Amino acid sequence: MAPLVSASFASRRRVFKLSRRMNLVFGAVVVGLLVAVALLSLVWTPLPPAKMQIIHKLQPPLAFGLLGTDQFGRDVLSMLMAGCWNSLSVAITAVAIGGTLGSIAGISAAAIRGLFETLLMRICDVIFALPPILSAMVLGAFLGPGRFTAITAIAVFMIPVFARVTLATSLQAWSRDYVMAARAIGNTRLTISLRHVLPNIISQIIVHGAIQLGLAILTEAGLSFLGLGLAPPAPSWGRMLADAQTYLAFAPWLAILPGLAIALTVFGFNMLGDGLRDLLDPREMRR
Repeated sequence: MAPLVSASFASRRRVFKLSRRMNLVFGAVVVGLLVAVALLSLVWTPLPPAKMQIIHKLQPPLAFGLLGTDQFGRDVLSMLMAGCWNSLSVAITAVAIGGTLGSIAGISAAAIRGLFETLLMRICDVIFALPPILSAMVLGAFLGPGRFTAITAIAVFMIPVFARVTLATSLQAWSRDYVMAARAIGNTRLTISLRHVLPNIISQIIVHGAIQLGLAILTEAGLSFLGLGLAPPAPSWGRMLADAQTYLAFAPWLAILPGLAIALTVFGFNMLGDGLRDLLDPREMRR
């Protein structure tokens, strides 16, 4: 009986490990393909994304172009390709800015503690009370809709997210023996943060960044849907969804295609984040 139980456990363990690796592989493949399409759109698309051909408007897929045309006769495939670059560039820029500032704030709070930590947490609470879409509406009233407004709104929301994660992981690192030893030999808090704390939490920051990219893509699409994202004629998946509402009955592909693009992108980044977490977090590997 014991050998059978052991063999069954080993089999389940192999299946479990394989499933976790598949998350990483699938996420990496999806994200890699999206990045390739985004970069390709900078040098080539089947047709200029903003080119209108009214005579060919609302053509179904394969009737005119691979994925048909919209209400202005614009090629849907070209718009999806260009929208991929716009969505990824806004999301990656916003997460990079928010992640950098939030990580610096979290690591600093863990090193300084006291009033600075309390003040940072209260500021995070205030920002969390204002969703990114509401922040974008306020910014849009002063700056107008556009790429800068979308990046700023998403980045401001990302700062407290990364600050809290980085603070929690940094506090755990500060309780480790190697940090106590570094303090005992006279290293400054800045030196300890850069040499000992940051290298031990950087993997968790990367994993969290990959997961937050999916949320940033979704937020950018929501902002564009409300008219607060990229200004026309720059293609955007969210605005393609907004424009397609009127034509759902007789041109459903105008909503289905950008919706699938958004869903696949968010799913790919989530799978990539889960796979990276399993790969880089030793606690997950032990489990």
